[in-house]
Amino acid sequence: MTQQNVVLSKTKSGINRDLTVAQKPPAAPGGYIPIPRRRVLKNLEINGGQRINAWVDSMRASSPTHAKSSSSLAEEHSSWILRHPSALDMFEQIMDASRGKQIVMFLDYDGTLSPIVDDPDRAFMSDSMRKTVRKLARCFPTAIVTGRCRDKVYNFVRLAELYYAGSHGMDIQGPTRDSKYSNKDKGEPVLFQPASEFLPMIDEVYNQLVEKMKSIPGARVENNKFCASVHFRCVDEKKWSELAQEVRSVLKEYPKLRLNQGRKVLEIRPSIKWDKGKALEFLLESLGFANCNDVFPVYIGDDKTDEDAFKKLRDRGQGFGILVSKFPKDTTASYSLQEPNEASIIYSSTCFVQVMDFLQRLVEWKQVSLRLRARSRV
Repeated sequence: MTQQNVVLSKTKSGINRDLTVAQKPPAAPGGYIPIPRRRVLKNLEINGGQRINAWVDSMRASSPTHAKSSSSLAEEHSSWILRHPSALDMFEQIMDASRGKQIVMFLDYDGTLSPIVDDPDRAFMSDSMRKTVRKLARCFPTAIVTGRCRDKVYNFVRLAELYYAGSHGMDIQGPTRDSKYSNKDKGEPVLFQPASEFLPMIDEVYNQLVEKMKSIPGARVENNKFCASVHFRCVDEKKWSELAQEVRSVLKEYPKLRLNQGRKVLEIRPSIKWDKGKALEFLLESLGFANCNDVFPVYIGDDKTDEDAFKKLRDRGQGFGILVSKFPKDTTASYSLQEPNEASIIYSSTCFVQVMDFLQRLVEWKQVSLRLRARSRV
């Protein structure tokens, strides 16, 4: 391993007995991203004028509040879908590309397995989606890769046979329930935390943000263990500048932390060379696919932070990424799916959920493949 604070510990709580550390770590997994304090302050100087306007414009761009006209949206979508066709429409071609290879599934949580909701504590997974993911994990190694705290997303999903990578991959554990895809080497239980030294700092930042956000109606602060998240989904757009200023006033005191932006959320996390792409690579190596040509990773996600994983797959030249989105957006993912909504979760028996449908088709494809293989041996 590179010289970086990494916790590799055994624990009776949590969700891993079998995940082992890869013999060779992913390239450059550790170390700080060299961001001088002066540059941090300059980049986050949002006390007014053009800089604050540009910063809030960026918030609007990643979290649009005003829908485009139907004609404009339809034209843009038609062009976009040619570059990122539906994974359902291209299902047979995708499966043809995977033949003879081990499919490994990586799934974001919010906006992929559950709807985006106003209250992040109520982003529940439907029973039908849970049933589908359970079946998926019986067919393929499956991991949840999320910006959420690992324990929190585990409580949402409640499937012990999965791998979980919380805090954008800075908190990784594997299955507690034995499966054919859990590591067979019954070594020491492993908890992989490449940013463990930042825990006290994140707690400090979280507490400060809670106090700062009390003056902004609708703002919610979430402690995701290795990152602190400020949700502004329910904040009046006129208050976004004030919210940004308050976040900046906290962050400027912590030069070893950096700001990331997602869908109506600002995230403060450690300035280390680790993201969802690195987490994907680490998990592939832990599963024994470090230098294999016969692995086919599939990553499904909806947020900007998932782009690191999409890019990693393109760089590896293996598998593909699927962007889950209602609207066209810049992405390095190869394919697309429509995101789930609250209605489809409540009425999942009658509403069409593209992510779940794609996962179900994967399971059916695997089951058919196994039956055909069994017949050929008779």
